[in-house]
Amino acid sequence: MAGLLQRELNKKLTFDIPEQEVFLNLLRTTSLFENTAERFFREYGLSIATYNVLRILRGAGKDGKTCSQIGEDMVARVPDVTRLVDRLEESAMVKRTRERDDRRVVRVTLTPNGLELLTKLDEPVIELHRQQLNHLTKEELADLTRLLERARDPMNADSSK
Repeated sequence: MAGLLQRELNKKLTFDIPEQEVFLNLLRTTSLFENTAERFFREYGLSIATYNVLRILRGAGKDGKTCSQIGEDMVARVPDVTRLVDRLEESAMVKRTRERDDRRVVRVTLTPNGLELLTKLDEPVIELHRQQLNHLTKEELADLTRLLERARDPMNADSSK
């Protein structure tokens, strides 16, 4: 009997190997979650990536971070953090400041507007996550987290070389 993904994709043949089915399930699930989240954040003039930048900067406190540091902390790596910061700066969510000791270093910090928007989004984002995953038990969520971390582990080791 065909699995759910096989039926969703109208795939007549079975998957070549279980790893292929898992990989395609991850892509399909990510796509569905991202589409929902992008629609949600668009209502606030943000994307998933710009929201992630704001969250990183809130965690950094008053010292902020450089674009390079922000890039390292992103959930989903993007090639052009500078462009994301440009967009947030244009909407007065962040500001850039050159360091006095080394003018080559530019720090990005959250503005009061950025902090206000993040605070406003805290509860709605939690509710979004609940809506996406509340059909799973706490044990299933813990198992899923553990399995995803385990699946990522070899790739994390490769990327740190």
